[in-house]
Amino acid sequence: MLPASIREELRAIVGAKNCLDKQEALVAYSYDATPMQQALPDVVVMPKSTTEIQQVMRVAARHHIPIVTRGAGSNLCGGTIPVGGGIVLVLSQMNQIVEIDEQNLTITVQPGVRTVDIHQAVEAIGLFYPPDPGSMVISTIGGNIALNSGGLRGLKYGTTKDYVLGLEAVLPNGEVIRTGGKLMKDVAGYDLTKLLVGSEGTLAIITEAILKLIPKPQTQRVMLAMFADMAQAARSVSDIIANRIIPGTLEFLDQGTIRVVEDFKQIGLPTDVAAILLIGQDGEPQTVDRDMEQIAAICKKNAAVQIKVATTVEEADEVMTARRSALAALSRMRPTTILEDATVPRAAIAPMVAAIQEITERYGLQICTFGHAGDGNLHPTCMTDARNTEEIERVEHAFEEIFAAAIDLGGTITGEHGVGIVKAPYLEWKVGAAGMEIMKGIKHAFDPHNLLNPDKMFAKQSRNRVVVQRA
Repeated sequence: MLPASIREELRAIVGAKNCLDKQEALVAYSYDATPMQQALPDVVVMPKSTTEIQQVMRVAARHHIPIVTRGAGSNLCGGTIPVGGGIVLVLSQMNQIVEIDEQNLTITVQPGVRTVDIHQAVEAIGLFYPPDPGSMVISTIGGNIALNSGGLRGLKYGTTKDYVLGLEAVLPNGEVIRTGGKLMKDVAGYDLTKLLVGSEGTLAIITEAILKLIPKPQTQRVMLAMFADMAQAARSVSDIIANRIIPGTLEFLDQGTIRVVEDFKQIGLPTDVAAILLIGQDGEPQTVDRDMEQIAAICKKNAAVQIKVATTVEEADEVMTARRSALAALSRMRPTTILEDATVPRAAIAPMVAAIQEITERYGLQICTFGHAGDGNLHPTCMTDARNTEEIERVEHAFEEIFAAAIDLGGTITGEHGVGIVKAPYLEWKVGAAGMEIMKGIKHAFDPHNLLNPDKMFAKQSRNRVVVQRA
C-alpha cells in the first residue's frame, strides 16, 4: 500500500472523490475483459485534465510508482491489469469532443470519449470515422489508439492508426508533447504519432487526439453467402479481392459460431452450413449495386449453397448486429471465454482454420472461429472453465500452437487486440531477438524508470517456439 502521505498528494491534485483506495474500488479496477488476469492497484486516480495528469505523473516519478492507464477496461490481452500495483489512472472523466473541424475534416477528442459517440457525432453531419472495434459501444478512443484497434471495416478503410493525425501526450517525466496535427503531410523527423499508436500505454499517456474524418458513404448493402465447405468460402474471399472489389465488410463465421449466434439472436441463420460470409459494401448506390452483383456471382461460382441479400436497412442492421454479438453469444456457453486474434494473409485463411480445427480436436476443446476474413484476422474463441486447471493447461498449449501456426503461415500473434500480458511471451516469435532489443531501447528512451504500464509487451521470459509437424 502507498504511504498515506503519497495518497494525500494525489488527493490534493484530483480531489478526494477522484482518488479511491477502498477495497471495493481497488477490486473494481483490478481486472479488465481478459479472463484469468487480476491484480490489485494501490490507488485509483481519475484526473479531469492534462494538467492533473502531469501532476500525478510527477508524483509517480518522484516516488517510482507504476502507472497503468485505463479507459473502459474492454482490453482482451491483460493490458490494463496493474500487475505491479501502483496507480490505475482512469480517463473516463476526460470524455469531451473538443472540436469537429469541417474545413479540415478532423475531430479532436479527449481519450475518454466512447468510440460510438464519435461515430454518432460525425455521422449526424454527413461525415465518417471508419474504425469500428467490436467493443465500440463501450470502448474509449484512448484505448483504441493505445491498442491500434481494428474492426469490421478494416479491409476497406484501415485501422485506427490510419486516422490518428496528431496526439497530445504526457511523458513519464510529466512533460507534455504534441505530435502531428491537422496535416495530411508532415515529415518533420520521426513519426512519433505512429509510434505512440499501438504502444499500449507503455510510452506516454495520451490526453488528446486529432482524428481524420472522411465523407459518409451514401448507401450500404449487406449479403450473406452460405457454404457447405470451408475452402469454398475462403476461395470466395480471395476471388472477391482478386476481382478488384474491396468490400466495406467481409466477415466469416464457422459452423460452431453460426449455431451459437442463431441460438442467441434467432434471425434465421442456417445452422447446417460449414461457413457463412457476411459481406457488406458501401459507397455510391450504382457502384454498390454493381459490386454486390459481382460478389454474388463469385460466391455462386464457388458453390455457395445460398445467398441472401438484405432488402431493408433494418434487415442489414439485424445481420450486422448478429455478427457483432458473436462473442456475447459464445460467452453464454461456459463460465470462461478466451478470445484470441491470430492473423494470417488472406490466402492462408483456409489452412489456418483447418489448423485451428485440428488443434482443437487434438486437445479435446471447444473452440469456435469467426473474424474478419477480408484481412485474415481470425478470432479462435475457446469456451472453457477457469476452475478446471487441467483443461486450462490444455487451452494454453492449444493457443500456443495456434500462434505458432499463424506465424508459420506468414501471420502474426495478434491483429488487433495487442500484446499486453497474455501474448508477451510470444512477441519474440514475431519480431525476433533484434526486434525485441529495438523495442526495449524505445521503451527505455521514453520511460527509463519503467513507470508506464510495466510488465506489458516485454515478458520476463519468452516461450520456446512450438514445432508441430502437420500433414
